[in-house]
Amino acid sequence: MLTTATAFFISAAASAVLTPLVRRWAVRRGVLDHAWSSRKIHSRPVPRLGGLAIVAAFLLPLVALLFVDSAVGRMFTSRPRAVAGLFAGGLLIAALGVYDDLRGANARKKFAVQFAVGLLMYALGFRIDSIANPFGEPLALGLLGIPVTMLWFAGVINAMNLIDGLDGLAGGVAFIGLGSTFVVAVLRGDPLMMLFAAGMAGAVLGFLYYNFNPASIFMGDTGSMFLGFVLAASAIHTHQKSSTAVALIAPVVALGLPLGDTLLAMLRRVAHGRSMFQADREHIHHLLLAKGWSTRRACLALYAVAVVLGLAGVSLARVASGWDAVLVLLPLISAGALFLHWLGYARLERLPAVAEERRRNLQMRAGLKLALDGLRRAETGRQAWEALCGAAPALGASCVAVKLGERTQRGLRHTEYTQGFDAAGSDLLRARFPYLPERSPEAMLELGFADGRSHLDRDTEIAVEQLCAQLARTAERLERRQVVGGAERAVPLPVHLLAEVEEAASLQRQG
Repeated sequence: MLTTATAFFISAAASAVLTPLVRRWAVRRGVLDHAWSSRKIHSRPVPRLGGLAIVAAFLLPLVALLFVDSAVGRMFTSRPRAVAGLFAGGLLIAALGVYDDLRGANARKKFAVQFAVGLLMYALGFRIDSIANPFGEPLALGLLGIPVTMLWFAGVINAMNLIDGLDGLAGGVAFIGLGSTFVVAVLRGDPLMMLFAAGMAGAVLGFLYYNFNPASIFMGDTGSMFLGFVLAASAIHTHQKSSTAVALIAPVVALGLPLGDTLLAMLRRVAHGRSMFQADREHIHHLLLAKGWSTRRACLALYAVAVVLGLAGVSLARVASGWDAVLVLLPLISAGALFLHWLGYARLERLPAVAEERRRNLQMRAGLKLALDGLRRAETGRQAWEALCGAAPALGASCVAVKLGERTQRGLRHTEYTQGFDAAGSDLLRARFPYLPERSPEAMLELGFADGRSHLDRDTEIAVEQLCAQLARTAERLERRQVVGGAERAVPLPVHLLAEVEEAASLQRQG
């Protein structure tokens, strides 16, 4: 226990020292999380990559133990597969997070790495071999344990990533989850998981000093995905040899807040006809903000929910029968249902509106896909403009205008294209979106809506953001074309971090 406490305090101190250093480096290098997207809650650029401090602070005392001749150090060397899995898998996930924070990784790349890490962990002994049956023998999975284990790692990693939407929320929820894991590890007599949970909790606590509202640094995907990995691995290792009737139900309940929020997001996006990977502002913390709660109040309330679920997870780890588990789960399920209903979920009167929204979103996504393909293929400003004109009806816009730069033999030429604004009525809603906000703030895509709307709904905003992101890539490609000997040729583009597009600005009625 003394070694565990030492690891906790060393990790906390290391994190508290390293975080401002990482923050200073991120500011100097321009690694910032801008508030240009309509889904962002913060209103100013905030350094990200704080997860690097968490990873380093977590690993510092653990690596030191490998070189110390002590009982705990010998425990490390006596369990090489488990230690190797935690170090190797954690570093791979951290590397994925760094890549995503710096250059951006699409869903396919993320899932490929996450599933590969899940397979690696299965091979090294972190396995889900059975599914609990509270009223009978556990159900053996056999070879199905491989995909279930992979899905567990990917699910927890992405759940922590998705819940990282408020200052300090992901870190606080992870700290509470690690606390429940530590208690269960103590009850199970698992010193390795006690050490890992304590070290990770210390690293998170040192970082939270800078990340709690108002945050001066974000952990980024590096931190949230690494936290998800450690939580997933420690939960499996702590509970896989459990003799209780509920086995892995306990960590599922303990991590119920991020896992439940992720499941709700998946169901919500399917029901509304959105892409499964489309970000929105309807997570639990967003709905609390929409009810007028402050960021700090919403965060503290969700901490309380996480504490209740963590205590329930510890209780479930100690139950001896299925009926005992029911006594723990029934109040949780009832309270959770009431909480979700209060937030606005599962309201039957909204079903017709949801069905209509699903139909419209599916049509918009189909039209947007054609426009994005047209922008990717565009070799001239005129072709890019035609693709934008094709996107307007899918977005519900009757007017569109844009200014595009194009490299010619005489140099860079800017051309303004417009359609529909001259004949528009006085009730037209005009919305302007910068598509090169960092390099060329005057580069704007303007859309006009004559269908009587007074504002843009969230789905249309997201579609326009996707359109602007591709328009930015196309515009930069057209501006960097070289003209040699009367003929144009494309030159390789340097890697460019495309900033997310600013929230729909200057929405007003023109009269």
